[in-house]
Amino acid sequence: MLRFEKLDVWHRSIDYADKVYDAAESFPRKEQFGLTSQLTRAALSISSNLAEGSSRVSSKDFSRFVEIAFGSLCESVSLLCMARRRQYIDKEQHAELYKEAEELTKMLSAFRNSLGKWKPEDVDK
Repeated sequence: MLRFEKLDVWHRSIDYADKVYDAAESFPRKEQFGLTSQLTRAALSISSNLAEGSSRVSSKDFSRFVEIAFGSLCESVSLLCMARRRQYIDKEQHAELYKEAEELTKMLSAFRNSLGKWKPEDVDK
């Protein structure tokens, strides 16, 4: 098992991306190369940056990738807002995804704050 696979925040980001992909499946075909593509890339980027950051030796480097993941999460929230405004997702679906994003935000913030004490070998424990 790779280091990032042991991180709860990585698993939650994968779950979030799954839900975003499910929601995006209902978007109009005309959005395939626009909102759909950008939204799914942003959601996927969260877990990808956590995985890539976990390969870094220093906590400072890893922290930077967590910041990028956080930015991707914020981007996905903005894109979900547009999807709601365009009525590609309903109010309930938006609320559920927004709640997931809020919880992931807290996890990413807590994880980033913990990285000051983190050493790469800590994930192996």
